[in-house]
Amino acid sequence: MGDLQGDPVSGNLYKVADSLFIDVVTAQSDDINRASAFAALARINALYMIARAGSGHIGSSFSSLDIVTWLYLVEMNHAADSPDIYFSSKGHDVPGLYSVLIGLGLLESKKLDQLRRLNGLPGHPDVRTPGIAFNSGSLGMGVSKAKGLLEADRLNGVSRQVFVLTGDGELQEGQFWESLQGAANRETGDLTVIIDHNKYQSDSSVEQTSDLGNLDRKFAAYGWHVERCDGHDYTALKTAIKAARKMKEKPSVIIADTIKGRGVGFMEHTSMSKTDVFYKFHSGAPSSENYLKAVQELIGNARKELAPLGITSPQFIETGGAVPTAVQTEQPDKLIAAYSDALIAIAGRDERIVALDADLILDTGLIHFRDRFPERFIECGIAEQDMVSQAGAMAGQGKLPFVHSFACFLTTRPNEQIYNNASENRKVVYVGSLAGILPAGPGHSHQAVRDIASLNGIPGLIQIQPSCEGETTAVVEWSAASTTESVYIRLHTLPTIIEFSLPENYKLEVGKGCPLTDGDDAILFAYGPMMLNQAMRIHHKLQSKGVHIQIINMPWLNRIDEDWLKEITRSFANIFTLDDHYIAGGQGALISSAIACLGLGIRTTLFGVDQLPQCGRNDEVLIAHGLDADTLVSKIELVLSQ
Repeated sequence: MGDLQGDPVSGNLYKVADSLFIDVVTAQSDDINRASAFAALARINALYMIARAGSGHIGSSFSSLDIVTWLYLVEMNHAADSPDIYFSSKGHDVPGLYSVLIGLGLLESKKLDQLRRLNGLPGHPDVRTPGIAFNSGSLGMGVSKAKGLLEADRLNGVSRQVFVLTGDGELQEGQFWESLQGAANRETGDLTVIIDHNKYQSDSSVEQTSDLGNLDRKFAAYGWHVERCDGHDYTALKTAIKAARKMKEKPSVIIADTIKGRGVGFMEHTSMSKTDVFYKFHSGAPSSENYLKAVQELIGNARKELAPLGITSPQFIETGGAVPTAVQTEQPDKLIAAYSDALIAIAGRDERIVALDADLILDTGLIHFRDRFPERFIECGIAEQDMVSQAGAMAGQGKLPFVHSFACFLTTRPNEQIYNNASENRKVVYVGSLAGILPAGPGHSHQAVRDIASLNGIPGLIQIQPSCEGETTAVVEWSAASTTESVYIRLHTLPTIIEFSLPENYKLEVGKGCPLTDGDDAILFAYGPMMLNQAMRIHHKLQSKGVHIQIINMPWLNRIDEDWLKEITRSFANIFTLDDHYIAGGQGALISSAIACLGLGIRTTLFGVDQLPQCGRNDEVLIAHGLDADTLVSKIELVLSQ
């Protein structure tokens, strides 16, 4: 590690020295020059954090950074007794916010190295982080949170300004619009909402996904004061915020027109060609090549912005860390790709099948389906309740809808709509990707560890999680053709080296699992690739100690064939279950209940998530939750010794 001499070079990462931020903040210059320089430095650090973490959201961090910088550096009152409050409702942009807080000394600079690490900085805002007012990552909650805060302030005799940043894609969520009228009715003039209107959401443009129409008129119709400005022009921001502050009897919204990826030419959405369908820098870390190009441009821009402040020899720290790259020595199973292929294959034979998506076409594997069957693909945007209700109505007209989103959102937000579809006896196949505790980097808002429990009360809904590509194909075919009930397919997203093999003659039978190993000392039920891999490691580690555990792949999450269960467990005194989910409401609880109700008298020990899932690197999060093979071996040995 050392000071940068000359231009950035390949193989290194670069961050800003603390002293340089101090020089900018204390410079004898006007606010606009200081803000321009500060934001230029903050972009370097935000890029550093994302590159070092191996994941994050560059596009929205950069589009909102000028807004956040201006608020913190100039507009907000930081008095200890009643400080103004800023928070992001969308949350994807948090690396940019972290870089501002670190630049101002409100977070320790060592946190730059801890984005998406255990006990570090979560991938989405979390109140356990100093300076973060509310959790976000689940979209649409921001204005409601601000209203509650301001109502409490009134009761407590506190007076302050609250600034809320939202994304423009976020405006497709119903709660956002539900929250507006009440704010106007309660005359919350101390609330200013700023729309980071960068025109692009996770997959493609807002206009293509679900056009927002005339936002100025919409907000005015709700009784809000409306300003519109260039979100990268500090003079325009200053004018808009000044006008908003004058509104004492109504809340204000500033529609800030921004550029996604602002500050790095090739990352800016305005540099996209007409043939580009998707914006490439919404999420994920840059490649080594793109990082070098980006940081060279950012440092060059920073030097230009620092010159008017009299800072001619800025200090940038050159680190030896490189952009993380995944090294695979074997070919991993990719369940999302297998799902995509299977859905296309069966849709080619069954014209009833339609696919609905909630702005996650890249993550849910639907690109090829859309290209093959464009008339049978419906992009619903970030509006899960609307999507699920549409699906139910289509099912009532003879279609077979496959509905897609992240598991954490699909099973919770439209839970009432899923129940309503069930009450109408409509068959719908719900497909939740990003299921389970991993990947852990995005944080608990995106870690689906309560989805099984959320759907347990839905009548006529079968839940199933495949363990590998082959089982994924079988699950899709079974869901479409072999049951009249609705199905929830729970998909693990990460490419995974599979450490087990299903039997050659294996076929899906409702409520029945299949043994992956022999063993007569105990039996361990698990499902999905990640937990079954841990189970196999447990088997091998215990086998080397003379303890033989039978591993059962049990893909059925809420169905058990009681006769099969009695037969498979009849010679065992100990049963273990391993959930990629909260223990409460997971598969283990179902198996344990069945064992008890059948009066089998077998001691059952449940393993799974037992606290709010932590954010961090995948391996360290498994260890932190005691779900790694080594920890589980110790726990199992303790039980067996009693």
